[in-house]
Amino acid sequence: MKESEIRNASVHDQYLELVRLDAEKYFKYDSHRENLSCPVCDSVSSKNEFKKFGFFYVTCEDCLTLYVNPRPKLDRLEEFYIRSESSRFWVEEFFKPVAEARREKIFRPRAHKVAELLIDSNDPVVGDIGAGFGLFLEELKKLNQDIHSVAIEPSSEMAQICRSKDLEVIQCIIEKAEGNDSRFDFLCSFELFEHLHDPKTMIDGAFRLLKPGGKLLLTTLNGLGFDILMMWKHSKSVFPPHHLNLSNPNAVSALLEKVGFEVVHAETPGELDWDIIEGSIIRDSFRADRFWTYLAHHGKEEAKCDLQSWIRRHRLSSHMSILALKPMPL
Repeated sequence: MKESEIRNASVHDQYLELVRLDAEKYFKYDSHRENLSCPVCDSVSSKNEFKKFGFFYVTCEDCLTLYVNPRPKLDRLEEFYIRSESSRFWVEEFFKPVAEARREKIFRPRAHKVAELLIDSNDPVVGDIGAGFGLFLEELKKLNQDIHSVAIEPSSEMAQICRSKDLEVIQCIIEKAEGNDSRFDFLCSFELFEHLHDPKTMIDGAFRLLKPGGKLLLTTLNGLGFDILMMWKHSKSVFPPHHLNLSNPNAVSALLEKVGFEVVHAETPGELDWDIIEGSIIRDSFRADRFWTYLAHHGKEEAKCDLQSWIRRHRLSSHMSILALKPMPL
């Protein structure tokens, strides 16, 4: 998979510029922000890293999570997501034109993976936390009609799109999904963790909604991944107030275990790390050192593929995936 197959570079750049402008508009006063401890391990020890779009990123000295602090207050953040021009642009101009490509390259493979994990389950109930357009649940339904798919989606617009696809919808954030305790056999959370004001509340909510023996599949950005560490503040994956938490497999696994989960496996199955770096060097004139610049311009495709495989194999990709189990009672 190539980055160009799932997002238009120039449209993505327009989107990031709108995010920058909206950040100035919605969070220009100190009263719109608050200081917090590490959102993953709750440590108060951190190191200042850099400023971007008017926000400061710090690294937790205990779990190495890169996070925004001070961060937007929750009510202001919710208003930003609902009303900002960049949020509208993301839906209409960025996502919709590549929705079918993303269905093929991202959501369909995810559905196959989850369907395989549920192969021995009878009439399982599966929930997608932050279901968006419902593409993943659509693909899952095609693979197994016995799966009961539920979109957990707070956005009224997205919730209506999911309903139009004959999906059951719980229209709220997972923490407020009352009456659904111990209902689900499987929950998914795709690229949501990095956006959350308080990630632990989402993990707590998932634990509550799962049946004993149920599983949670969580994917998010790895702040210790190759392209993020290489590009650091210049990375297009690092942009507030959207991406507030860039954690890592060890830290997120520890948070899941603290809540009560057993981690089945944690991996970084990313495919785009080198492609992102190469595109940034060639297209955006990112100033990498001589070795990486040479590889981008003159390296053999076999070497680039081997590099990406090595990154993935050693849990160094900037895309991570964790499967966790809610244990059966003793």
